[in-house]
Amino acid sequence: MRKPYVILIGSASGIGKSTISSELAKELGIKHLIETDFIREIVRGIIGPEYAPALHKSSFDAYVTLKDKHRYEGNGEALISAGFEEHASFVIPAIEKVIKRAVDDFDDVVIEGVHLVPGLLNIKKFQEDASIHFFILTADEETHKERFVRRAMKIKRGGKHLEYFKENRIINNYLVQQARDHQVPVINNLDLDNTKKRMLTIIRENCTELVLQHTVDQLEEVTNIVLNKYGGRIVDVSYFLPGFGEPLKRKVNVYDPVEAERFINLIKKNPKRRKDLQGLYELSNNIHSNQICAPDEESLQNIIVELEEMGLVYHPEPKT
Repeated sequence: MRKPYVILIGSASGIGKSTISSELAKELGIKHLIETDFIREIVRGIIGPEYAPALHKSSFDAYVTLKDKHRYEGNGEALISAGFEEHASFVIPAIEKVIKRAVDDFDDVVIEGVHLVPGLLNIKKFQEDASIHFFILTADEETHKERFVRRAMKIKRGGKHLEYFKENRIINNYLVQQARDHQVPVINNLDLDNTKKRMLTIIRENCTELVLQHTVDQLEEVTNIVLNKYGGRIVDVSYFLPGFGEPLKRKVNVYDPVEAERFINLIKKNPKRRKDLQGLYELSNNIHSNQICAPDEESLQNIIVELEEMGLVYHPEPKT
């Protein structure tokens, strides 16, 4: 019997986490979808503003309550991040109680909200009993601003709320950095369909091991098929080097097409990096294996078929 799903989706305001969370819950058939804002309101009813002034502010202006603001003089970003962390820290214990209840009752749950902070939320204690997946969503600044304004107007929080985009952007950057520091996947929320696919390819275990044969120049073709076209993920790469009994294996966990494109452009622009990678490829006769995952079985089979059609799958010559 499988473990219950616990899906945690965090981001700054205006990135699009509520829409993504709702669609992901539908896709996975999860009936419990909880916003951390509701949990925060319950905690506010228990802990008064005289004991936790940061809790009774919004995430983006909690910094005004800090008593040691002088420590951050000249560093506004650190001040805003510290205030946000103080604000979120009062909500985290209650979030962990909700997770524990879901796990104890064997209930699937999606929890979304700005208060889901990598490094503050201890998910390790639930990993043995739950299929727990933590994501931080992000978007480029222009897209974020557009969505932030649209959301503020939709829920009738214009005026003063709209003045705090800069603070929300700082919170976005803080969450992304915390995620990277604690190995939590960061998903660029380009659009609903792509974001959902990238999350499902991590949540679901639709994976296979493929032995490929291609040059460094063809790496872009592989990532385009796996990542861009089918929303898949390349988990690792193993090189078969002469003289070694075991392949040289590296975990890469590539699921973001933006990051993949950045890496490929770096190789193109940096002759030394390209030469080093090309040397490794040539040592293994351009043959290496990848564990490849996809959001569903159909997408996985399509990846295999297309890589075959492009002549990128290695087939050893039959022994005579």
